[in-house]
Amino acid sequence: MTFVSYSQNSEDVLLWRALGNIPQGFYIDIGANDPVEHSVTKAFYDAGWRGISVEPLPSFHQAFLDQRPRDVNLAVAAGATNGELTLYDVPAVRGWASPEESVAELHRSEGHTVAEITVPVRTLASICEEHVHGEIHFLKIDVEGFEGEVLRGMDFARWRPWVLVIEATLPNSRATNHAAWEHMVTSQRYRYAWFDGLNRYYVAEEHAELLAHLEIQPNVFDEYISHHLDGAWKQIETLRTQAAEGWARAADMEQNALTLQEQSAQAASAHQAQVEQIARDADAAAQRFARETQALAQQSDRLRQELGAVRQELHATEVHAHGLELQSQMLTSQLHDTAAWGKDLEQRLLATLASTSWRITAPLRFVARRGSNSMAAIARRKARGAARRALRWLTSREALRRIVLPLAMRSPRLQTLLARTLSAAKQATSENAAPHGDVPHSLRDLPQSARDALAQLRRAYEPNKD
Repeated sequence: MTFVSYSQNSEDVLLWRALGNIPQGFYIDIGANDPVEHSVTKAFYDAGWRGISVEPLPSFHQAFLDQRPRDVNLAVAAGATNGELTLYDVPAVRGWASPEESVAELHRSEGHTVAEITVPVRTLASICEEHVHGEIHFLKIDVEGFEGEVLRGMDFARWRPWVLVIEATLPNSRATNHAAWEHMVTSQRYRYAWFDGLNRYYVAEEHAELLAHLEIQPNVFDEYISHHLDGAWKQIETLRTQAAEGWARAADMEQNALTLQEQSAQAASAHQAQVEQIARDADAAAQRFARETQALAQQSDRLRQELGAVRQELHATEVHAHGLELQSQMLTSQLHDTAAWGKDLEQRLLATLASTSWRITAPLRFVARRGSNSMAAIARRKARGAARRALRWLTSREALRRIVLPLAMRSPRLQTLLARTLSAAKQATSENAAPHGDVPHSLRDLPQSARDALAQLRRAYEPNKD
């Protein structure tokens, strides 16, 4: 299994070579700085270890609280005594915070901005007293020139880390500074094991077997990889996967594009056919509309002509009705004249019958009435013939009959006279002509036989008037 290294100078590779066989070890990291970047303990924490992370900068301390829940995370500085100190931080450069004022002046001389913060200080011995309850498998110290003060605050007689990893160069320099503090380590029964160009490694005498693991630098046989490279490879694999997925999506999109192109062509063809069909339907509809419009125009002309004819016919009907009304008025006047003449004739007949001459000539009339050639028989025959002809003439004129008969019904005398005349006409047996007599003008249209009968009556009446 490939080991992923997070440390700055592969310190965790050497430590894993010596201590990787321990399943759940314990570490102390003084100057932990960041829980991931340049961290000596990150790989061990991921492997199930736990420990104490000491980092006085508040911004980094919060990251440890968030990412190292199994660790004891302390926002303090380690020193020779408990108390407070001024920490000089270079915000632009990770890991350059130091309690040494001389180090801060060096950074300022190089043009870096230095921030001063006051932090609490605890001895490493007091921290171990509170939080260590078993073996300490390694102790790492990286405090930018303050290593001697940290070592003075540690009780190596009581707490015995198996391996010590102590930064041994001046800040941002290859020059070593271990001569100032190494005696505080070797005098506590620790043996020097390795210098990696940045750190010096020491092994407790009681675990001298670990020295063999720290004799050479990290190499290919340690099967390790930097987490930056690991991240890059993972990113490359992710990008490869995404690229493959992208190519697959591109192929799908290309296939979809071809499908869409075919569908678009089919849709365009169908649309063109639909447009052509719509055009044909529109042309047919236009032709139908033109034909229907022409038919409607012709029908409108016919209707106008028929309307004109109807209006003319209506006008003619109105004129005819007006004529009939005038004729009705004339006939009404004639009927009144006829009724007056009939009344006068009746009065004359009554006067004749009541006269002396009519009574004296009664024997002669008796003789004359005997036989078929009597005057009475002849008169009756003439009257019947005239009545029949008058009846035929009246009944042959529908409009006149509708006007005359209702008017005649209004006059009882005229009704009686017409009834007598019609009755006599029905009984007539011959149509022999009689001499023309004088009749009213309104009766000039009566048949000749009727006019002759009326004239004979008139002449018979004249000689017998008193």
